[in-house]
This record gives sequence, C-alpha cells and structure tokens, in this order.
Amino acid sequence: MLATTTFELPACRVLKCLGMVRGLTVRTRSLPMTILGSLRTLFGGRAGIFAELCESAREESFQRMMDHARQMGANAVIGVRYDTGPMVGAAEVLCYGTAVVVESADGR
Repeated sequence: MLATTTFELPACRVLKCLGMVRGLTVRTRSLPMTILGSLRTLFGGRAGIFAELCESAREESFQRMMDHARQMGANAVIGVRYDTGPMVGAAEVLCYGTAVVVESADGR
C-alpha cells in the first residue's frame, strides 16, 4: 500500500478514486507522566514524554487511515495530511487523504 502527500504518484496512473479516508485517534497521558512532563516544561527543554505521546498518536492515526483505505479496496492513498486539535490532557490527531486504485504507468 502506497501513501504520499503529493496528489500523484510518479510512474503510476490513477485508475479509480474511491474517496476520502481518515484515521482518528485521541491519546491521553497517565497522571504520573503528566506531572513529569509538566515539571519538565517549568525548567525548559525538550519534553520527550509529550513528544512520544504525539508521535504514537500520529502513527496510530496513519495506520487507521491505511486500514480504512484497504477496506475500501484501495492500493494507495494520495494527498495525505495530518490535523491536530487542542484537548486538555490529550493528543487528538486526524490523518486523512484520498483512497485510490493505481497501476504502474506501463500497465503492471
């Protein structure tokens, strides 16, 4: 399964557009991790706990989007984008794109 932020794939031809696909996840932090992360923000520097939370939320939302595309019969997703929303004590991430069926430009 291919995924790209561009709206076309080099050396591929879009045969069918299946529509928008998306993957949404909301991840929360545990209370101890929230306290540790908050202390880190008081003193400055990289808040690795929060970065890991965001990265795992991005990965999960991407995988959910890809699963949605597979269920629709797609073999690629073009125009992939991420969107986030502020939530108190949580990370909300939406990954979306357009599910398509593609073939190699030489017909394979």
